[in-house]
Amino acid sequence: MPFTLQETEKYLVSRGILWSRYDIVECYMTMGGIPYYLKLLDNSLSYLANIDTIFFKRNGPLWDEFDHLYETLFGASKAYLKIIEALATKKSGLTRKEILDETKMEDNGLLTEMLKNLKNSQFVRAYNTFGYGEKNVVYQLADYFTLFYLRFIKGKQNPDEHFWTHFLDNPAKSSWAGQTFEQVCKDHISQIKKAVGISALLTDISSWRGESESGKAQIDLVIDRRDRTTNLCEIKYSVGEFAIDQDYEDKLRKKIQVFREANKSRKALQLVMITTYGVRQNSHSGLVQSQVKMDDLFISPE
Repeated sequence: MPFTLQETEKYLVSRGILWSRYDIVECYMTMGGIPYYLKLLDNSLSYLANIDTIFFKRNGPLWDEFDHLYETLFGASKAYLKIIEALATKKSGLTRKEILDETKMEDNGLLTEMLKNLKNSQFVRAYNTFGYGEKNVVYQLADYFTLFYLRFIKGKQNPDEHFWTHFLDNPAKSSWAGQTFEQVCKDHISQIKKAVGISALLTDISSWRGESESGKAQIDLVIDRRDRTTNLCEIKYSVGEFAIDQDYEDKLRKKIQVFREANKSRKALQLVMITTYGVRQNSHSGLVQSQVKMDDLFISPE
């Protein structure tokens, strides 16, 4: 199993790497909690300089790791990469049918075996769509290094050796960070449940996308509880407190309404905001019934 955020922080401290938790989370989003990758970090360099050195410097240790990784782990690596690259195009994941449509692969036992291997090796996460049980399993690319490589390295020629430092304020980086932070949260469900105060409750974890007469909506993390309550989790990554304005409040209310109508839910629906530094209190924040902050992801789940 990869390190959790808490274990990653402890390991970095043991190496004399004293970064902010914001930087630790961003580092986690580039390479995950893989000790082999974390061991490459230099305690004399900043987080940004480390990523430049490891990924973007000519002959950097992870510049050409991608092909080697898949060829080493999987015999028919080209077929596996077809699946991986298809999943990389859809952050919310693909069903088996959608994978077949994207890759043009045959629907047979070989695909089943490859999806099983990718899941068991934690490159892919498989989860149910709320309300469908196991009838509509969604497969989502979950390996941080793969996500980072396909977004920022693959196909790039003559790389800028200080790319990550120069890319700091680029909107594409913000988009990547927002999407990948969702992955971090899904890998720390136990910590989220503890922060919300429901560690002892039996829960089903899923995602949801659907529509009703009120429109379409998507919820990346649904925690369905055995106490007749469902937490609808909205995940936002920002450099400071996240401010909800009128437009965003309207979108949140619509999501809740569409979810209730489409699922004919009679359970209590509670909105949970998962953010880096919390939600700014204003006239639009009253809709939020529970908060989880970045620091909560570093707690022990026990």
